[in-house]
Amino acid sequence: MDILRSLINGEETVWLNPDRRHIVPREKINGYGFARMKAAQMRFMRFLPWFELAFPETAAKKGLIESGLFEITNMKDRLNAEGAGVTGRVLLKDDAHLPVAGSVKARGGIHEVLAIAEKTAQQADLLWPTENYAKVYSDAFREFYSRYTIQVGSTGNLGISIGRTAARLGFQVIVHMSSDAKEWKKELLRSEGVTVIEYEGDYGEAVASGRRESLKDENSFFIDDENSEDLFFGYSTAAMRVSVQLRKMNISVDSKHPLFLYLPCGVGGAPGGITFGFKQLYGDNVHCFFAEPVQAPCLTLGMVTGKGADICVQDIGLDGRTDADGLAVGRPSGFVCRMMKPLMSGSFTVFDERMADWQEKLRILEGINVELSACAGFRGLFEVENEGTAFEEYLKGERLTETMEQATHIVWATGGGLMPDA
Repeated sequence: MDILRSLINGEETVWLNPDRRHIVPREKINGYGFARMKAAQMRFMRFLPWFELAFPETAAKKGLIESGLFEITNMKDRLNAEGAGVTGRVLLKDDAHLPVAGSVKARGGIHEVLAIAEKTAQQADLLWPTENYAKVYSDAFREFYSRYTIQVGSTGNLGISIGRTAARLGFQVIVHMSSDAKEWKKELLRSEGVTVIEYEGDYGEAVASGRRESLKDENSFFIDDENSEDLFFGYSTAAMRVSVQLRKMNISVDSKHPLFLYLPCGVGGAPGGITFGFKQLYGDNVHCFFAEPVQAPCLTLGMVTGKGADICVQDIGLDGRTDADGLAVGRPSGFVCRMMKPLMSGSFTVFDERMADWQEKLRILEGINVELSACAGFRGLFEVENEGTAFEEYLKGERLTETMEQATHIVWATGGGLMPDA
């Protein structure tokens, strides 16, 4: 009840998950295991030749869609001077600059578009996994895909990842955008030939309307951010990529070298999928915390009350409004809530003003431009090793107090790479 009162009052809150349990690598969670993550990774690999042709900016990496992982020492020093007190290494996973989408949504959104493209082409006897997928980059395939429509509800970033990819393949694309979506994101989509439908209401209204419209057309696919498995396991592939980057940096993840992830959260799909992936690889040696705006703490609310998707932030008097548009979601994914019950370590909420401050510091100190929502995770650095916080209880319970100097902290920058300079 203390946590719930804090959420209702719009206060910065920390919640620790009482249902988290011991997890071993490659353990199945609710029937899902490593095979689903690997299948998503293999689908990305099959489409590399197409990406190299369709998005020339990926050619240097042979069509690979990946972002940097690097130490942000200047940012760490500044935050420590302001009271953070982190002793381990602090890294930024720069998914804000993922090619094609400019956000973490590239992993989930693009993956589901590829799954639809692959399935429809295979059913028409046009494509098989043993072939070179460069053949998809052709007028014949564009004509084939133009018979189908892909629709999605979005506050912005998911719409960009799905819209740009699906349009380049040749699909008709409709993105239903909530009032929180930034104007530049709408214009970017329209420049790709995507139909953007705007709503005065929030994310939930955009999703519901998109779902209804899609059901009217038998050749329309609705990508459902609230329930999609293909989105979830697309996001999970981040863990496989980051594990390679950590090895190249000579960073270990084990009982003496714990890994902490701070993941900005909207409906929950991206941080949930990432958490699932890391747990598949590292089990109990990785600790995943979700970050949400104080006015839109939908997943925290769903987890704290046990109601999942059956409760929204408006039910407790919050308005769901935040300048961190990528996180402006009032109701969490029920699927993600179920999947995260045994996995996530906890969550915290943060004021927009603090995100804006960290956004500016990251730009000045590290030369990295990201959108507001990409900075939500920085609050974790102010909690994790400070005495008197809920995290202190967590570290003691996990017997991590003596290992924190050898810990690695990754703040996940979720979006902003395509953001106009202005």
